[in-house]
Amino acid sequence: MSYTGPEFDPPQSHRPRSRRVLTVALAALVPGALLGWGVYAAVGGPGDGDGPDRAGGARPSPVPSSSRPAASADDAKTPTGASPSATAGKPSASPSTSAPAASGPLKGKVVVIDPGHNPGNFQHPSQINRRVNIGTNWKECDTTGTSTNAGWPEAKFTLDVAHRLRTLLERQGATVKLTQDGDRPYGPCVDERARIGNEARADAAVSIHADGSGAGNRGFHVILPGAVHAGAADTRAIVAPSADLGERIAGNFVRVTGSAPSNYIGGGTGLVTREDLGGLNLSTVPKVFIECGNMRDSKDAALLTSGAWRQKAAQGISEGIVSFLRG
Repeated sequence: MSYTGPEFDPPQSHRPRSRRVLTVALAALVPGALLGWGVYAAVGGPGDGDGPDRAGGARPSPVPSSSRPAASADDAKTPTGASPSATAGKPSASPSTSAPAASGPLKGKVVVIDPGHNPGNFQHPSQINRRVNIGTNWKECDTTGTSTNAGWPEAKFTLDVAHRLRTLLERQGATVKLTQDGDRPYGPCVDERARIGNEARADAAVSIHADGSGAGNRGFHVILPGAVHAGAADTRAIVAPSADLGERIAGNFVRVTGSAPSNYIGGGTGLVTREDLGGLNLSTVPKVFIECGNMRDSKDAALLTSGAWRQKAAQGISEGIVSFLRG
């Protein structure tokens, strides 16, 4: 999958974190955030829909495009219990890594960006449906992700934002590694995505997604790892730094994009803690997921498919990472 670039604007057709109110985090981290949130509400904030909790509810079936099947739930969305099955082989591909920057405030820092899913996943159902061990249980290797009602896939959105984010972080001097760069036929599996960040000894890792909830469900949320200690999973050492990273990303995302926190999950904080995601459970470095918006809501989809807004999304995530790494 190639980088579509800023000019690509297609036509449009669970746990809440206990009492960490986003406004408090914003007051400490980004004083201008509440203003951005207020602007969002004034020009068309979250709808009145009181839809299901995407971290625990059923997902509506997306409308497929002519070139890909309907998308399914994924590791950053609906939790699933599973039993192990036989292990199949994985494609081999080296994650894309930028050259170390000569200078900048993040010189010497390593950031791993994990663009959720892969545009080719739907062509490899047996490989992405096989189960992998995420510590607490077994889960699908990966999924196809969701799409807009017009059929624009989440996997293209995530890779586009990842490229923009990489450019911004490299300008700050960081060494950036992507878990995939459209350079492999499918995947990687969720356990490999975590392993890439671990082996890179990343100072921060962020997995980029967009949600697939019901119409009327709007806004972003950042998923933080819960305290898990089971099997190969032990997140206890990364819970606190990951929470710090996630709060800083959420605050800057509001300020830069003007988007409000999710109106259907997270209790209005924009922060959700989960213990069922392999990409978090198996991480040994500070890591969060961000669901940048809901692709199945027409208003959110209009933002997600806008190149200008995706640049703002990347900027908000970048500024959150920079704030975290600089302390």
